[in-house]
Amino acid sequence: MTKTFQVSRRKAIQASLGLAATTLCPGTIPRALGFKSANARPRIGVVGCGVRWDKRVHEADGRYGVGKEFPKFGDIVAVCDVDAKRLDRATGIVKEWHGKLPTNTGDYRKIIDDPKIDVVHISTPDHWHAKVAIEAMLAGKDVYCEKPMTLTIEEGQLICEVCQKTGAVFQVGTQQRSTPQFIKAIALIREGRLGKLQRVQCAIGGAPTSPELPSTTPPNYFDWDQWLGPAPQVDYHFKGGAPNIIKSWSRGHYEFRWWYEYSGGKLTDWGAHHIDIATWGMGKTETGPVSVDPVFVEHPVEFKDGYPLSRNRYNTATKFNIKVLYDDDVELVIRHDTDNGILFEGTQGRIFVNRGKLKGKPVEDLESNPLPEGALEKVYKSRELTGHVANFFDAVASRKQPISDVFSHHRALTTCHLAGIAARVGHKIQWDARKEQIIGDPLAQSLVAREKRKRFEIEM
Repeated sequence: MTKTFQVSRRKAIQASLGLAATTLCPGTIPRALGFKSANARPRIGVVGCGVRWDKRVHEADGRYGVGKEFPKFGDIVAVCDVDAKRLDRATGIVKEWHGKLPTNTGDYRKIIDDPKIDVVHISTPDHWHAKVAIEAMLAGKDVYCEKPMTLTIEEGQLICEVCQKTGAVFQVGTQQRSTPQFIKAIALIREGRLGKLQRVQCAIGGAPTSPELPSTTPPNYFDWDQWLGPAPQVDYHFKGGAPNIIKSWSRGHYEFRWWYEYSGGKLTDWGAHHIDIATWGMGKTETGPVSVDPVFVEHPVEFKDGYPLSRNRYNTATKFNIKVLYDDDVELVIRHDTDNGILFEGTQGRIFVNRGKLKGKPVEDLESNPLPEGALEKVYKSRELTGHVANFFDAVASRKQPISDVFSHHRALTTCHLAGIAARVGHKIQWDARKEQIIGDPLAQSLVAREKRKRFEIEM
């Protein structure tokens, strides 16, 4: 971010709000009209009805069924998707839940512009997150956005600025922050049970490859131009028969995460979860690394100047070992191999945590030396431990920050993005965490932001 761009961006926000910078403060934007009190049921609009809205929303242990949590706390009154089949499916599911049909549309602006909608749940591909989230906050709405929050570091900077100036409640869907074993892991670190933290390892798994995908005509029920949105114009590529949950390779549904044009591969997919927990545990949620070194990275296609040379194959990193260093010499290693999870190593012990387990001698020692009363709640921002969606709606009612706020997530996700940038340019990069700039490397710095396609710029 250059100084010139930062100033012009602030002016854009001020002009949008009709206020001078000196008088602008959190909560300036009036909240949506439908949410009158903490006892009212907020009205929810959903933008993006993909895998989190298929049959698994009905299963108690559905992997992608977060959508089913929202009717416990509010009324889903509108759904939006650029795929007419997915839109119809979501419409039917919401009718089953609430007994009446929601408004359905292929144009997210109809949700943003509806003054009666209080909350927007964003479940689009990553490259759409920032545009929808920013415009929703400026329209007076609170936001629950699936991870990763952004496609670029610059988008995170902008979201943080708009969130602070509008007073919106914004929860990122990094649900591990509301999962007991991860909260306990952070509490162990905070209570000094590992001693001084020295090294953290995040194993996030490798990414898939694809065969060459033929260019083809999108299905007539799928608005490809609108799906691309801010991303560059490109042909639709698709091939059936893939060994994944949607049985196809493509530039579109679900598989978008393996294209740098729309996502960051595993570095922002699982990385958004595990590196977030690592950043939280290290106490780095208000700062960032000083260097990121792509010790080993393997891509499925060739790159030049940070961009893939092939348009018809997945292009995100498939294998990697990336070393991240902080100014206190704490080291974070991001790798594709070993058991998926986070290993914290300190001067007095080590613990390993993932979605299935929390282990290590400091954990075993809890039997004879339990954590002090209230230690978990203290980690959880002095709040009662709840589910992630419940935490969001509690924050909506209380106007307090949720557990996965935009500011801490931006810092964690910046590390993910920097790892991706280092992987793309193929060399070590230096980062100024205070200025949020890459030092002395114009090529790498150019990847901190992405130009938006005309007609799809963020409306301020």
